Amino acid sequence: MKSKILPIAADASFRSFYRLIINKNHKIIVLAKKEKYQNLIAYTSINKFLRKNQILTPKLYKYDFTKGIIIIEDFGNLSFHKLLIKSKDKFVIYKKIVDLLLKIQKIKVQRKIKNIKKGSHKINKYSNKYLHKESDLFFDWYLPLFLTRKKSLYIKKKAKKILSKLYNKLNLPNNCFVHRDYHVENLMKVGSKIGVLDSQDAMIGNPAYDLVSLIDDVRLKTSKKLKKNIYNYYLKKNSKIFRLYSREFLEDFNILSVQRSLKIIGIFSRLFKRDNKKRYLKLIPYTWQLLENRMSAKNFLELKKILDNNILEKNRKKIIN
Repeated sequence: MKSKILPIAADASFRSFYRLIINKNHKIIVLAKKEKYQNLIAYTSINKFLRKNQILTPKLYKYDFTKGIIIIEDFGNLSFHKLLIKSKDKFVIYKKIVDLLLKIQKIKVQRKIKNIKKGSHKINKYSNKYLHKESDLFFDWYLPLFLTRKKSLYIKKKAKKILSKLYNKLNLPNNCFVHRDYHVENLMKVGSKIGVLDSQDAMIGNPAYDLVSLIDDVRLKTSKKLKKNIYNYYLKKNSKIFRLYSREFLEDFNILSVQRSLKIIGIFSRLFKRDNKKRYLKLIPYTWQLLENRMSAKNFLELKKILDNNILEKNRKKIIN
């Protein structure tokens, strides 16, 4: 019996990944810090829930949560990120990804699902408080990279009042399964199907959220025309109610895109400052482009003003050393 273990490039989390090869059979070993084993329970529980609803996620083969280890199905190396980079007709691929998203959003959502240990795993629901918790990362980790603590706190206080108004304007109910990282690096080509990775942070929330993750993907630059085509295809393929309330849906989409971009800039800054992961800094300038693009809508004038008055263009474009 021939066997070998090969390391796989790590993601932005605290986990590490290895490919276990035994006689040409491939599996993935996921290791997490022992104190983070609950994350693995969440991941395997949500994967099981999604598989039960005909969404392809990795099978679980073995686990020892207290030691922070699971062994799961290997979906290979061909992500849709790689496919899209090489593709001349990206829209055709995106339509398939949107079709899968719509299928996921039709799942009857549950607050509690069975976990692998025959207990239950609670899927949390988005709230304005949680939206703030995420966008606060921008003020707590990004601003201090080039502004004083006093200045950062001043901007945070002003901006949070504005963001509160925006979050209170969200029209659609939080009643949808939200993957929270539905972007093309987490989607794998598995034969003729799409395999879904990284589902452990799933919540119940606004149906626009995962569409934001897909269209305003900070890891893959796409044209405004393509973004618009994907957005319109989603509305066209969705139920009639989304087209009847298309103005409200667009308003939610823009608010959640701004919220998500703020969160991501904060996360990438934290990865740099706290975890010494500098490579994510190169994604911040494009994230700023996405943020500025969505803030062009008139209901973001107040937020845009406070950011423009306090964050110089050079601090949006340069990679922090």
